[in-house]
Amino acid sequence: MSKQKKAISVLSGGLDSTVSTAYFSKNYDIHALTFDYGQRSAIREIDSSKKICDNLGIGLTIMDLKWLGKLGKSALTTDAAVPQLESDKLDNKEICDETARKVWVPGRNVVFTAIATAFAEAEDADIIIVGWDLEEAVTFPDNSREFLEAFNQTLSIGTLEGVQIEAPVIDLNKNEIVKLGEKVEAPMHLSYSCYMGEEEHCGVCESCMRRKRAFEMAHIEDNTVYKS
Repeated sequence: MSKQKKAISVLSGGLDSTVSTAYFSKNYDIHALTFDYGQRSAIREIDSSKKICDNLGIGLTIMDLKWLGKLGKSALTTDAAVPQLESDKLDNKEICDETARKVWVPGRNVVFTAIATAFAEAEDADIIIVGWDLEEAVTFPDNSREFLEAFNQTLSIGTLEGVQIEAPVIDLNKNEIVKLGEKVEAPMHLSYSCYMGEEEHCGVCESCMRRKRAFEMAHIEDNTVYKS
């Protein structure tokens, strides 16, 4: 009997990483990593990640990276105002570039993926699963296909067994991710997307607005509780 392949998942507890993890869950023995970097939503993200992992029957390690949140001036890790965005502005690149800068955490995906690489090598995992997607890549370069290909090139040189990153939603917008999530039976109802970190999604931050729009465009029921 052949040994089941292993994977390390970078799981934020959000929609994209939840769907990406579920996508591989039937064919890989997955262990997830969730990072507490001092973000407002850390408690909610960790709680969601625990529930998602329980649902999928996979292991979870929570990593304390609070030093990362002390770098820079991201609205996610300081008391700076979290930008709000109206739904008709979600495709305005100039406005979204501005909001992206306000929530940017220095080197976040570089750090997360590097740590996942160490876990993958230590556990003889074949792949690292991430939730990088097309819609966010417009304003977040560390979600882009170019970033994925460059990082994989680095891993082909810098790891003994050539572990590679798999990003199953890299070419998908949020509504397409929701459709894929429905298809692979991802526990999207357990995911958490809000920047604010309260029990209910605020409904007005950019992340909430993108989540709302995704379910609406996909014509799939959204069980998220929004305050607004």
